[in-house]
Amino acid sequence: VKRFESYGWHVQSVDGHDRAAIEKALAAAVAQTERPSIIMGRTHIAFGSPNKQDSASSHGAPLGEDEVRATKENLGWPSAPAFLVPEDVRELFAGRAEELGALHGEWAGGFAQFAREDPQAYQLWNAMWQKSLPEDLESQLLDAVPEGDVATRKASGKILQKAAELVPGLMGGSADLTPSNNTFLSDYPVFQKGTPGGRNFHFGVREHAMGAIMNGMAHFGGVVPYGGTFLVFSDYMRPAIRMAALSGIQAIYVFTHDSVFLGEDGPTHQPVEHVASLRAMPNLTVIRPADGPETACAWAHALRRSDGPTALILTRQKLPVIDRSKYGSAEGLLKGAYVLADCEGEPGTVLVASGSEVSLAVAVKAKLDEKGEKVRVVSMPSWELFEQQDKEYRNSVIPPGCPERVAIEAGVGQGWERYVGQGGLVVSIERFGISAPYKVIAEELGFTPDAVVERILSQRT
Repeated sequence: VKRFESYGWHVQSVDGHDRAAIEKALAAAVAQTERPSIIMGRTHIAFGSPNKQDSASSHGAPLGEDEVRATKENLGWPSAPAFLVPEDVRELFAGRAEELGALHGEWAGGFAQFAREDPQAYQLWNAMWQKSLPEDLESQLLDAVPEGDVATRKASGKILQKAAELVPGLMGGSADLTPSNNTFLSDYPVFQKGTPGGRNFHFGVREHAMGAIMNGMAHFGGVVPYGGTFLVFSDYMRPAIRMAALSGIQAIYVFTHDSVFLGEDGPTHQPVEHVASLRAMPNLTVIRPADGPETACAWAHALRRSDGPTALILTRQKLPVIDRSKYGSAEGLLKGAYVLADCEGEPGTVLVASGSEVSLAVAVKAKLDEKGEKVRVVSMPSWELFEQQDKEYRNSVIPPGCPERVAIEAGVGQGWERYVGQGGLVVSIERFGISAPYKVIAEELGFTPDAVVERILSQRT
């Protein structure tokens, strides 16, 4: 009670078994329009059970036939049939259904009048509630990608401004990390008292609450919520992410500072196991883009997907430009994985990477090319999207008969064996990070072109 009072909420405490008190409290809450309300009801577990009330045993196990019979007798309820709906209750509910039907008819008439009198507002309503998107969403977001070497978190920030223009229901913020996550919509106010039309949220330093608020927004409808934090802090909001995945609702997580290469903040802030753990969650699409264009396509997928949440895994450090006139189109991201750079004929080695390690794989290919080897580079930003493709496409990207397959990712290697095979090589990080500039970390942990080439060559002997 004191906690919510300190937040400035309208707080009421009631006996949770006193129906008259509950009704009175609900009326007071509805009448309170200036601040949120919470009603706290003190109740007894297994209320009315002579032998199980207030006992832990009633929480996880049925009362049993004898105790059910005793409880009904104690409460003055008929013992048979097993489930009884009294006639007066049926009549009450039937009358309420008629009442609500009339209210709905009245609302529908008012809504039709609203559509006639304010077609512009009606068009906005439809855009939000039907979540209509432009057919050329991908190309418009690609046009918003900044030029030059750029961190994917900063590319995301630029793309987000364009996405907000195209998707009027898109709104969100960060868990007190807005400048680092690049999640502020610059053309819109903050959502708060006095500006209910704001589209920026100050969630505060509370990742779990942010995720839960996003779930509520998504369930209500009309909006597409997003929330940002550092990837390592996704642990704090995991139950809310799981509920979004379980519920099949659209929520977009902007997880930045995605690897040990965030640098001097050190092991406490450097995620190593987090991408793997998020990939383990059913119905969560995890996307780790390699550059600005892939980030644009990742946002396009997240905005189009309406049957579950999407996690965007973004870098703190700048990534080199991938020359799309020379390499595969970034729209290959929409299939989860695609051939970025290829060789003449069948490859003898396939390098598979995600995110910041894609440019590393390209550099490794260049060194192996100098040795006369046939090497293919595959960018795999999303396992989930790749697994949705048919077997023919998957085999065309990563040929199952290729004698050497190598996965490169700056995190734990768990799961990559499904793509490289039991005899394949996974260049990963099976330890916590270190505090140092990211280039020093790359040297120390073996994420340089020379170090990866050496790993590949030594694997063959």
